[in-house]
Amino acid sequence: MKWELDGQTASVEEALAGGAAQPAGWFRFRFTDQHWEWSEQVQRMHGYEPGTVMPTTDLVLSHKHPDDRGQVAATIEQIVHARQAFSTRHRIVDTAGNVHHVVVVGDRIFDDDGDVVGTHGFYIDVTPAPGQSKEELVSEKLAAISENRAGIEQAKGMLMLVYGISDDAAFELLKWLSQEANIKLRPLAEQIADDFRRAGARLGARAEFDHLLLTAQQRVARPDGS
Repeated sequence: MKWELDGQTASVEEALAGGAAQPAGWFRFRFTDQHWEWSEQVQRMHGYEPGTVMPTTDLVLSHKHPDDRGQVAATIEQIVHARQAFSTRHRIVDTAGNVHHVVVVGDRIFDDDGDVVGTHGFYIDVTPAPGQSKEELVSEKLAAISENRAGIEQAKGMLMLVYGISDDAAFELLKWLSQEANIKLRPLAEQIADDFRRAGARLGARAEFDHLLLTAQQRVARPDGS
């Protein structure tokens, strides 16, 4: 069986398969048998050396911060039944007891018959630097958007406000998506900004933002006109 993520093969997997220092990584979750896969980066994010753990739903939930565990459990149940794109911001606790703030974004995996059989996406560690609050980051981003309306800045600001991530995390996410799709950063960022701007007035759920983000490269005009 070949898994596809809304028409893409491999999605952000290869882009997030670099060095261990990257604050992001990919995951897969298959609905029928509750089978999880974590990239090396996501394993390390949870405190494990690569290859030493086989993630399960119970293990995934055991690493969620106690105050966020119920929310994440409800999200997992929702995506199994609704079978839509999703995103969540919550905290995980690694094996050493360190708390990480993460954003998780996923889209649908299809089998050869076009049925939704799972979800695939990425974790990104957005733990704030000591002494820097989310509100300060938002204020800085809004000021930057006011001064510079370039496509990259707009896309970064939109990602920050939709997903609650920092300026640096938003830029890293754009770079990874650009590298995976083999599309230059600026046109991809402009496409994401345009998609979000056009959809903002009518979207009723953030799942639609998640889907737009993970499929933006399909709508970027290539130099050859494709």
